[in-house]
Amino acid sequence: MSLRFYDTATAEVREFTPVQAGHARVYYCGATVQGMPHVGHVRSAIAFDQLTRWLRVRGFDVTVVRNVTDIDDKILAKSQASFEGQLDDADAVPNEPWWALAYRYEQEFLKAYDTLGVQRPTYEPRATGHIPEMHQLIQQLIDRGHAYAAPDGSGDVYFDVRSWPAYGSLTRQSIDDMQAAPDVEAQFVSRKRDPRDFALWKGWKEGEPATAAWPSPWGPGRPGWHLECSAMVTKYLGTEFDIHGGGLDLRFPHHENEMAQSQAAGHPFARFWMHNGMVTYEGEKMSKSVGNTISPAEMLQLASPRVVRYYLGQAHYRSVLDYRPTSLQEAAAAVERIDGFLEKAEPAGAKVSWENLPEAFATAMDDDLNVPRALASLHETVRAGNSALAANDDDGAARAAAAVRAMTAALGLDDTADRGTGIDGPEHAALDFLIRSQLNERAEARAAKDWARADAIRDVLAGAGVVVEDSAEGARWTLARD
Repeated sequence: MSLRFYDTATAEVREFTPVQAGHARVYYCGATVQGMPHVGHVRSAIAFDQLTRWLRVRGFDVTVVRNVTDIDDKILAKSQASFEGQLDDADAVPNEPWWALAYRYEQEFLKAYDTLGVQRPTYEPRATGHIPEMHQLIQQLIDRGHAYAAPDGSGDVYFDVRSWPAYGSLTRQSIDDMQAAPDVEAQFVSRKRDPRDFALWKGWKEGEPATAAWPSPWGPGRPGWHLECSAMVTKYLGTEFDIHGGGLDLRFPHHENEMAQSQAAGHPFARFWMHNGMVTYEGEKMSKSVGNTISPAEMLQLASPRVVRYYLGQAHYRSVLDYRPTSLQEAAAAVERIDGFLEKAEPAGAKVSWENLPEAFATAMDDDLNVPRALASLHETVRAGNSALAANDDDGAARAAAAVRAMTAALGLDDTADRGTGIDGPEHAALDFLIRSQLNERAEARAAKDWARADAIRDVLAGAGVVVEDSAEGARWTLARD
């Protein structure tokens, strides 16, 4: 099967053919860094991390861009609240400038991504570092008749949605059925030709920090949210690239507006639009007001990073992922089955080879990243490997272990923050050396029929949480699991 992905714009699964042969260029929306990362942010990052990893497995040279929105109305509002003493969030800092707030939360996102094994992108541009590119794009739109400066001299510049007949095509909506864009206060709505016109540039307003405004041909101000992504992706990936991704909640208005303004500027833009599904709590939308939320930090208090990554990445990326109080326990049991087999069957430091990937796994991933089917192949291989161990089929167990390790690596499970304590970590190698020295001493005692000494060694290991299994091929050890 060829590599195929679902394209939101055409509402169909299509064969993936990159703009440039052998090179996949991917842009996915990063965070607006106005607060701590929530589970939706992390699920999206893991979904697109799985995508880019699989593209590399399939031999593509991959360039990945993930932006940081570090200037935004919400960032400014939260900073202003900190100066006014309105510290509603436990993580709030008094009297924090907007740029300091944005940087602090950006680091929290990076920490979460790194902990859960999300690979760093090729480029991670900040919006505030690309103001000239945004000015250039705005001017292109004005020159082509698709944007206009507000007539009242406020400095606002808007995209004229009526000037672009394809507006609404990504989400298959009619302009007349859309709500007004929330870019200006009600008393200033007359600045727009149409209530649905959205801001490309927001003129500076009284009371806003001077540091949050940049000079422009239309007056001091800051960029609109949608404009930022179009300017940055074009700089790093060109006017036509392969995949634009993000959460399902970004389809409208963010991605709809991105596509419209970019194509109106004459850019072909993305060949594929890919969107991951939401995370719910026992079937309901997560809401702070309802109290049915769980954060990545809370998940990591309940389970290891490897388990959390498994849970957040186990569903098909386009489906809803429903969290229940038992979800992490179930994920932990699945991870323990995988790791328990590898600890028994694979030597420390074994190398990963994509040639060992089972055909069923590869076929599933080629089919629009069907991770549930891929995981089914993974667990089937674990079962086969355990059967081989039970039958003292070391060759069969080794083949299964090589396949399992290739699959876990392809899914990113081996790159979480707890990987150093896994079977390929230095800690495991040292532990394996020490335990095997004890097992060798025990084997010598058994050969000398010194049963008391042999039992004493086994008891010491058991007291340290090491389970010894005797077989005709010698003793194997694993760590006891609760």
